[in-house]
Amino acid sequence: MNSIPLFRVAVAAVALTWSVAAHADTHAVSQVKKAFAVSVLKAKVGDTITFRNDDEFAHNVFSLSDTQSFDLGSYKKGEERSVKLTAPGTIEVECAIHPDMKMKIEVQK
Repeated sequence: MNSIPLFRVAVAAVALTWSVAAHADTHAVSQVKKAFAVSVLKAKVGDTITFRNDDEFAHNVFSLSDTQSFDLGSYKKGEERSVKLTAPGTIEVECAIHPDMKMKIEVQK
């Protein structure tokens, strides 16, 4: 008899997990003329940011922010690299090859 309520709890948990995952977005950020296409991007925890290199030379996108650090490595024109956002806060993003390339990602819960 206890298996029916437990089954309902399990189904509800799966539905809730699917609902949260279904709301995650992917944001595309182009890199062109030694600049990010946007200076500030608003996103949510769970979203993915895809950085596409549309320049004739390599870029290396990284962040040393306390909110989330990452290094996507060096990649050439036509390639893209992605990062999934894991925590709320501000992420300062830069290019290791072009120090004037900067942007911020404001991550909400």
